[in-house]
Amino acid sequence: MAAANPPGAIAASAWAPARRAGNLRTVEAIAVGRTPSGDRGRVARRVLGRLPLPRPLTLGLATPFARPGRSATMAVAVAIGTIGATFGIGLALSLNGIQSGINLRSPGDVVVSDLTSPVNTDKVDAAIARQPGTGQWFNSAEADLGVAGSAGSTTVISYQGDSSWASWQMIRGRWFHGPGEVVAASGFPHATGTRIGDGITLINGSRSSTVKIVGEVLDVRQEGMLIVLDRTSIAALQPQMDPLSYQFNVRLKPGVKRDDYIQAVNRDLEPFGVSATRNSNKLSDTVVSMDALTGALTILLLSVAGLGVLNTAVLDTRERVHDLGVLKALGMSPRQTTVVIITSVSGVGLIAGVVGVPIGIAVHGVVIPIMGRAAGTDIPAVDAAVYDLPLVIPLLLGGLVIATAGALLPAGWATRTRTAVALRTE
Repeated sequence: MAAANPPGAIAASAWAPARRAGNLRTVEAIAVGRTPSGDRGRVARRVLGRLPLPRPLTLGLATPFARPGRSATMAVAVAIGTIGATFGIGLALSLNGIQSGINLRSPGDVVVSDLTSPVNTDKVDAAIARQPGTGQWFNSAEADLGVAGSAGSTTVISYQGDSSWASWQMIRGRWFHGPGEVVAASGFPHATGTRIGDGITLINGSRSSTVKIVGEVLDVRQEGMLIVLDRTSIAALQPQMDPLSYQFNVRLKPGVKRDDYIQAVNRDLEPFGVSATRNSNKLSDTVVSMDALTGALTILLLSVAGLGVLNTAVLDTRERVHDLGVLKALGMSPRQTTVVIITSVSGVGLIAGVVGVPIGIAVHGVVIPIMGRAAGTDIPAVDAAVYDLPLVIPLLLGGLVIATAGALLPAGWATRTRTAVALRTE
């Protein structure tokens, strides 16, 4: 089935012109020349000729009206290329923004993790506090707790220390400010039917504690079924923290060299069997692969659009080579010839770009939420609304750029063609 798609698409595209050619009478086929009828585009040439523009510009702008079907085909090709470029650029910006938001889960300059025993947490905390270069820090750990009214357990990430500077990327609401407040990933409110402002009861055996949801954060782990809070909010539950989940995040004071700090703090941490490392966030392999795939698809669509313009421009230029010879004989310079050819496609390209960009933005607006739901999260507004004016203006001119690039080769050929050769061409 898949192998039959390309031949089927080609056959469908060729069906209309093939049928027209088959129905054309022999006398008409012999009588019809390659040059379009003089009546086509005459009104457009007259109207454009009255504009206060150089004659080469008006001649080029009137050309698409002589072959409206061919111009429409070129416009579709350029529009598809513009749609692809607009969507591809927006998708890459959104994915990188989402990855940057996910990286906020591990903030700071230095990280201490992989503790072998929870007994070491107080000692690690004291070692970090003793360092003169330490600015702000906290430790986090995970535990599984039950939620009243929900089956199974929910991963709870608890923070101990000053986490006011460590907010994850918010989708809605705000970061928790103290005991009794929690933020949840998107999967949790979707699964439990809760929303910001609702209270939930956390359970550990016979113990329970009620907390309030104050925000929704970006996270795709465990299908978004997790909540984040201050550790004092669950102290009464006495949860069993996963020893391997403990992590210390440290923000250094201004002017402190990170490598020097790591070397100093590691001397104090060595007896505990742990060490501090640089906190270096990077793009995930999935985002890198998506960026590469999106870039390749965008380049492919732009190439197809450029080839569509090239094909149309070559046909038009060869059909009009005699007319161009006449214009050259009347004194049209090589530069003016180039202007005529490029202008003949630039207007169509500009219109196609203006049409294609809003469609590309609309496609992005549909696809991004679908991708988020597939990953188990809503998308922050800042990562969904990536099209600002400095980006949209170049995209709107993208159709013009595609059309101009596609017309450069036939414009060069027309310029190099000698006047005598052009006049002898039928």
